[in-house]
Amino acid sequence: RQQKWKSSVSTRAKMPPCDFVPEKYESYPYERMQKIREQNISPSLRMYYKKPLLLHQGHMQWLFDYEGQRYLDLFAGIVTVSVGHCHPKVTIATQKQLARLWHTTNIYMHPSIQEYAEKLTSLLPDPLKVVYLTNSGSEANDLAMFMARLYTRNFDIISFRGAYHGGSPYTLGLTSIGLYKHGLANGFGCSTTMLPDVFRGPWGGSHCRDSPVQTVRKCSCSEGECHANDQYIEQFKDTLNTSVPKTIAGFIAEPIQGVNGAVQYPRSFLKEAYQLVRERGGICISDEVQTGFGRTGSHFWGFQTHDVVPDIVTLAKGIGNGFPMAAVVTTKEIASSLAQNLHFNTFGGSPLACVVGAAVLDAIEEDGLQKNSEDVGTYMLLELAKLRDKFEIVGDVRGKGLMIGVEMVTDKDSRHPLPAEEINRIWEDCKDMGVLIGRGGLYSQTFRIKPPMCITKKDVDFAVEVLHSALQRHMGRAA
Repeated sequence: RQQKWKSSVSTRAKMPPCDFVPEKYESYPYERMQKIREQNISPSLRMYYKKPLLLHQGHMQWLFDYEGQRYLDLFAGIVTVSVGHCHPKVTIATQKQLARLWHTTNIYMHPSIQEYAEKLTSLLPDPLKVVYLTNSGSEANDLAMFMARLYTRNFDIISFRGAYHGGSPYTLGLTSIGLYKHGLANGFGCSTTMLPDVFRGPWGGSHCRDSPVQTVRKCSCSEGECHANDQYIEQFKDTLNTSVPKTIAGFIAEPIQGVNGAVQYPRSFLKEAYQLVRERGGICISDEVQTGFGRTGSHFWGFQTHDVVPDIVTLAKGIGNGFPMAAVVTTKEIASSLAQNLHFNTFGGSPLACVVGAAVLDAIEEDGLQKNSEDVGTYMLLELAKLRDKFEIVGDVRGKGLMIGVEMVTDKDSRHPLPAEEINRIWEDCKDMGVLIGRGGLYSQTFRIKPPMCITKKDVDFAVEVLHSALQRHMGRAA
């Protein structure tokens, strides 16, 4: 498969025009910023790139650094900027509320929490009509775990290997990526089950997942059958029969895994898994922190793409376009279990947060961003698939809408992860040519492409050309 490449390659794709002019940067010099970072900010907060970016301003899908250099943002603040950096509608609504009322706590009513709760829950199917507003995805998943245990009076919760559900001491039990484990006791009552990864897992074929692009693995399944799904369901049953009691509190899964690199499951897996969990007395939690709010394109919520209705849905990131807010949405019965004793949140559901959340929902609808995610995301997936077919080191292109992963390998037969130093060079080259891409996967081997949902096909053409150039450079170095 390997092709020979010329050593001289294109060095600069043409960036689409942008009429926005950033303000002049007037803060500390770059070197002083670095020194303050080293001395006064926790070293656990790691930064991207050999020379970290010092970003100054944002506008829709664009970011500007302190020198005025423009970048196409394909990672959206880790899948958080949903409608665009500093979206005018969200900015204006926020400014108005800043001048009216910031904070009261939940001991008083204020208009925006009722208005937002009605607007948000109208977008979810029955019986998911009760919302508890929080401040982060970790906090939302933490609360979902607590509610599942309270309601069922059971304790054990199952998650996928490779899952990320938060970094709090409680949710670290559900998170199953070694880099996030700190060697302290956590995860009591949490069990992991095999990830039904149809590219990297033991089973997978050419028709498994709900995506415009399938794996390069072949299968002989006829229409309506999926051998890989059957095998992964058997593994799930094995977990239920060996690792947890006869009754459990629940099962949590992302509709598409985020931190692990946009990993998708066989189409019918979650539907069958939900049934098995409910037979054990457990409830089903859909972690929509990354997949929600139209990002998958075909549906507003990721769980809808699996034809399931969960018992609890957790929301964060794109819910506030970068404003710190999150939510747990559930049924009236499950929500009532938390009301037996006092449970309080100082900042959750503040007047400011609710106005921001409502403005984000309006922007998604008025700008047609769910449809844009479907159209532009599908276009991008198909363009990236051409790179997979051209380059041996591009092992897999997957995703749905603007939730995309590009997994890098040494070769398609072994599917071994491409060494980190090689991926780093490709990644740095993309940044130098003006495109910011995320990283994910157990070995940081997957490029995560999850931009603001306002990007255009011209932006995609530019990004794909940049990645193509970076891959060519890599082949030149390897030669």
